[in-house]
Amino acid sequence: MCGRLNTTFDSGVKKLYTHLKINKVIDRPIDRRFVKAADTVSIVRNVGEQRRVENAMWWLLLDQTENDFRPSRFTSFNTRFDKLNTPQSAGYQAYRSARCIIAVKGFGETEFVDKKPIHYFDMQAESGGLILGGLYRTWQHNKTGEIKLSCSVITLPAHEKLKHIHSKAMPLILPQNLSLIDKWLDPQCDELDQFEHLLHPRLPQSLIAHQIDKPMTHRPISLPQTIPYD
Repeated sequence: MCGRLNTTFDSGVKKLYTHLKINKVIDRPIDRRFVKAADTVSIVRNVGEQRRVENAMWWLLLDQTENDFRPSRFTSFNTRFDKLNTPQSAGYQAYRSARCIIAVKGFGETEFVDKKPIHYFDMQAESGGLILGGLYRTWQHNKTGEIKLSCSVITLPAHEKLKHIHSKAMPLILPQNLSLIDKWLDPQCDELDQFEHLLHPRLPQSLIAHQIDKPMTHRPISLPQTIPYD
């Protein structure tokens, strides 16, 4: 999965937020057609009895500056599924106690050959929105006391239905099952075996794929493809 999201806050995504039973909106959901890695995204997480919407930097590892935070030099907007159970990896502890979700309209993919982009695609839910499985971390500045959230999207191996678009990886798209979401967001839920089935390529929803000219302008240059759910 490449580093861009479509966080358009349309009626379908609004219904998805309602379905999530959020009871505390700290920050209004980000409403942008093009969000790139290290930009701000809205995450949903549980804090005590609250299910909150809060803004986070889409880059899990941060470095402290004199008065703020910046993205670490280590790329961490995505966390690979095969690193979740590797001690000392960036996502190891977060996977155990700091899971979040990112509700989006869609995401973008870029295919590279010899480090050169050969095509760009935008993917979006055929209806409603998508729930991406993610991780978060909380940082506190030791000078200013500022609290900063950061996050990443968990990525899986490429799905067979998507390999013509992106041959290496896809985001973890969670089924929109509230019981599962409740467990995913529960920081006390440490029975990780119940999430194992999620860490395999699967499409719980149908997607619409458009080839585009480039991410910043995202003009379609092909007819839409429907990629059916599994």
